[in-house]
Amino acid sequence: MSELTQDHVVEMMKDEKIVMMTSETSDGWLHSHPMAVQEVTDDADLWFFIGLQGEQADELRAASKANVAFTKMGSWLSVAGSVAFVNDREKINKLWNDQVEAWFDGGKDDPNLGLIRFVSASAQHWGQPGGKASALANIVKARVSGDRPSGTTATTEL
Repeated sequence: MSELTQDHVVEMMKDEKIVMMTSETSDGWLHSHPMAVQEVTDDADLWFFIGLQGEQADELRAASKANVAFTKMGSWLSVAGSVAFVNDREKINKLWNDQVEAWFDGGKDDPNLGLIRFVSASAQHWGQPGGKASALANIVKARVSGDRPSGTTATTEL
């Protein structure tokens, strides 16, 4: 991939369901939490459910800038953006599923249930050409030969 476009970013985002979201603590440290992507928009924005009474929610309320990291064999995507807490019953109903229910005992009416929209600002991609099998072969080949594996990097504003 020589040029990273918003469409490429959205396509890569839709391939992953579990990501790592990094936010800043009140004392300046960075914390990463696994998050389940509920929806990826055509604008490269992401929707998540979150527990409102937890450390991560407190951090995001205090400093809304965050980063979301996606990874699969031979491909890495880092997306910078900001988080907005959204109170939208219709959106909660639309995104609700059995996996979310396992985390919120009170279901859709759980007082701890929150909804956030991650608004993407920029993305950076590092990758091996040719997909997962090719990436693995390139990594093994580089390991045996002592050469660096081939790869590309690209950044785009969203």
